[in-house]
Amino acid sequence: MPSSFSLMFMYTGHIRRTFTGAGLVSQMLRVDDDTTMHFWSPKSESAQKASLVLIHGFGPPATWQWRRQVKYLAAEFNLYVPDLVFFGGSESKSAERSEVFQAASVWKLIEKVGLQRFHVMGTSYGGFVAYNLAKMMGEERVKKVVIASSGVNMTLHTNVDMVKGADMDNIEQLMLPSTPQHLRKLMSLSIHKPSQRVPDFILKDFLDELYRDNRKEKVELLKGITIGRNETSNITPLPQEVLIVWGDQDKIFPVQLAYELKEVISQNAKLELIKDASHMPQMEKPREFNKVILQFLQEHS
Repeated sequence: MPSSFSLMFMYTGHIRRTFTGAGLVSQMLRVDDDTTMHFWSPKSESAQKASLVLIHGFGPPATWQWRRQVKYLAAEFNLYVPDLVFFGGSESKSAERSEVFQAASVWKLIEKVGLQRFHVMGTSYGGFVAYNLAKMMGEERVKKVVIASSGVNMTLHTNVDMVKGADMDNIEQLMLPSTPQHLRKLMSLSIHKPSQRVPDFILKDFLDELYRDNRKEKVELLKGITIGRNETSNITPLPQEVLIVWGDQDKIFPVQLAYELKEVISQNAKLELIKDASHMPQMEKPREFNKVILQFLQEHS
């Protein structure tokens, strides 16, 4: 079926209008000789607003993952929303695949657009990237850090348990579903009360629209993650104020990881649990999620 008849293709257009309606514009920028990044930025930046960088997780591009935040947060911040490399329109000829490479690419983008100081928020895989970005750039550049639903402190044991709990053969099968059945499994783990009535043809459309491109490179990204390779966490504390936001029913990264992360990520760390939400509280409980984020970022240090 031509993509013009795809429900997901049409909904993607609707989501893009959510971003443009929030005063953001779509841009492409070559950040180095190898890498070009797609991102959303303010049509006109306000000197009265702080800047906030939103970093998406593994799976659909940034527009899908932050669509319930942009209108609310754009009223208070100059928003910058990149697609990580090999997601959305971002591409690279580099052989690098780690989350550190992703953070370095976002850093180069930030330098190109001229951001001096900013807050950063990352969800899931994007939390790995946000953590590394804050560590690289330091508190002189990165003000506050939000880590949402992200096992930055996970170990090899956590990694194995995640795949085993999903009843999958490997992490690629879980995070890059290729069949409606695999997508249903991911939804059952990511959403507290997923709908059981979505027909297979809708899920197939979703897979074709959002999981088809750059599959080889995305498998390499999953294999290139350095977090969770060892029996002990190798996380080092951040100097910034950190907010950890977690769904209390998260089945990807168990909530115990959130409590443990709070103890090691920063002396200035806070933890907020979103009730009756799983791995995507920003989608399941956007009102509560947005309120918690805004309160933290606007608090005086």
